Amino acid sequence: MKVKADDIISTLLSMGDEMQRANLMRFFKTGKGEYGEGDQFIGIKVPDTRLVVKEARLKVPLEEIEVLLASEWHEVRLCGLLLLVEEMKAALPKARQVPTVNAERRGEIARFYLNHARSANNWDLVDMSCPKILGPWLLYPQADGTMPDREVLYRLAASPCLWEQRIAMVTCWMLIRADQYDDCLHLATILMHHPHDLIHKAVGWMLREVGKRDMTTLEGYLDDHAHEMHRTSLRYAIEKMAEEKRHYYLFKSRE
Repeated sequence: MKVKADDIISTLLSMGDEMQRANLMRFFKTGKGEYGEGDQFIGIKVPDTRLVVKEARLKVPLEEIEVLLASEWHEVRLCGLLLLVEEMKAALPKARQVPTVNAERRGEIARFYLNHARSANNWDLVDMSCPKILGPWLLYPQADGTMPDREVLYRLAASPCLWEQRIAMVTCWMLIRADQYDDCLHLATILMHHPHDLIHKAVGWMLREVGKRDMTTLEGYLDDHAHEMHRTSLRYAIEKMAEEKRHYYLFKSRE
């Protein structure tokens, strides 16, 4: 049984809370000149949106998800993105299946996401979608056995769109969990001098994730770049280090 976008939107609109709406609009900086300027909220907590996703998962065609992603409402777009996460999860190979199983479907979902990436126009929408959509796609082979071209991350990083740039960086989370660090380190360097705080935080966060799995790699990167990194990125990157190490890199950044 297929679920229509209009039914999901009606359900979400019925769940709104005015106090929660006001809180969310402040938290996600929707005022004039702020990064979320003009974004509209219904007033729904994320766990409640996830309940709607749970009921509709794998029942909403891509053309209906497209309607959700075009919505003016933040929570409706979030719902569409989380439904897309479920689609990618369902397209991953199961245990003992060959890695190319469902490769065409994974490619279709990834291309759909990339074509609608600007619908993820706040940091929560980016962070809850790209690692679980683009990340798995990049880690599994295509139908012909070749791996997807990671040049897509560098195209996103070169985009004039803040959200596409953050997608490039945060997608690395899944690559890092697969002990693949090179793209994260290259992108961190490319985005190192970005003017926006949301990119500084994303760079530092991903570097911290590298350190959780391979502290030697993180320290090697910081030895080369701590002196030129934005302070926010550096503080995020060293957050899990021992105090002595944190002080060392903070001092190094002032040299």
